[in-house]
Amino acid sequence: MIKDLAAASDGPVTVAGWVETVRDQKKVQFVVLRDETGAVQLVNPRNVDAEGVVIADEPATTISGLSQGSFVTATGELKHDERVKLGGIEIKLSSLTVATAAIPETPIAGDSGIDKRMDWRFLDLREPKNNLIFRIQTTFEHALREYWVSNDFIEIHTPKLMASPSESRAELFEVEYFDRTAYLSQSPQFFKQMAQSAGFGKIFEIGPAFRADPSFTSRHATEFTSVDTELSWIDSHEDVMTLHENLIVAGFTAVKEKHGEQIKELFDVEVVVPSTPFPRIPLAEAKRIVAERGYEVPRHDDDMDPEGERQISAYVKEEFGHEFVFLTDYASSIRPFYHMRHADDASLTNSYDLIFNGVEISTGAQREHRVEILEEQAREKGLEPEELDFYLDFFRYGVPPHGGFGMGLARVLMLMLHLSNLRETTYLFRGPTRLLP
Repeated sequence: MIKDLAAASDGPVTVAGWVETVRDQKKVQFVVLRDETGAVQLVNPRNVDAEGVVIADEPATTISGLSQGSFVTATGELKHDERVKLGGIEIKLSSLTVATAAIPETPIAGDSGIDKRMDWRFLDLREPKNNLIFRIQTTFEHALREYWVSNDFIEIHTPKLMASPSESRAELFEVEYFDRTAYLSQSPQFFKQMAQSAGFGKIFEIGPAFRADPSFTSRHATEFTSVDTELSWIDSHEDVMTLHENLIVAGFTAVKEKHGEQIKELFDVEVVVPSTPFPRIPLAEAKRIVAERGYEVPRHDDDMDPEGERQISAYVKEEFGHEFVFLTDYASSIRPFYHMRHADDASLTNSYDLIFNGVEISTGAQREHRVEILEEQAREKGLEPEELDFYLDFFRYGVPPHGGFGMGLARVLMLMLHLSNLRETTYLFRGPTRLLP
């Protein structure tokens, strides 16, 4: 691999990759070759006769016909030379073989819009900056898994075809399923809770989720990767928040250690590992703080709107020097039926949203584990308990107090890298108007 050349000794070497640039000069040819780990300069001095006429030979003829993006294998002599701007090394060619030639006209360029780039995502992902995003994603997920596994969590894989909705009847994709209708899973919520009744104690899953939400914002998708965890024997949603912040710290620490320098170079972003505990602010207090800053959250619902999230994040950054904040105690009117309500105020829930750099990335809560209350709260949300019988059975045979959260992976990466659109941090984006590639 090209990244290994710097530590290799001068001498024979073979590399392969995509042609990035070609400089076809009269006396010497240069090719910049890139694989998924880096780039190297290939050099081919041209043969000329006594009269100074260039002799058409190999690999000169092949190089003259190369188009950007062609995949080639190159053999030659590796040489370390501090004068070479690209990594201080180059390869003097002896042979060059074209495995696949690319069409000369490249459909996207550096100034192409994001929709055009998404049309040609496989070419877009060849860019080192975009390639790095998914190395960061791998490191982040691996760190979360290491934390979970080292703390005795069990990984599960829940079905994505559902007989009934897992959140509400809104935002559901219906699917023909033999002689009936199925739904694409909005979240693994029911099955995460089943694991608590089954005695698993602590579980996690990283998998797809689906929302039939016709939003065209920079932070919504109809299919996304959800990071989910659930744990038993909790006293309140405070236990869930503690787990959540510890996971975030583990993930950010791993990313900073492995990719921090590259992120600074390519994104001009300093990855900050957050301190714990994260700030916690009840939603009502957060709205008051935002109002004092000059912004009134619209009163048509009980939630915090996007501008309110940005404002409270700015406040937390100024007051605490922190990029994260838990907004707690959301109204039961906007929370799912399975969120536990305050013992002394049924209008509030033992729940939270985690806000990161001005955007909500996660919702967590203590779950209601008393079946008679679950049935009542389901009816309030317009759900028929009979349709939820399989789910309610989990609570009819004994289940410990439990809670958990679901977090959007692409949003976390988008905000970590200070990007403006989660399409950048989604391998293949799905939205209301996009099903390809």
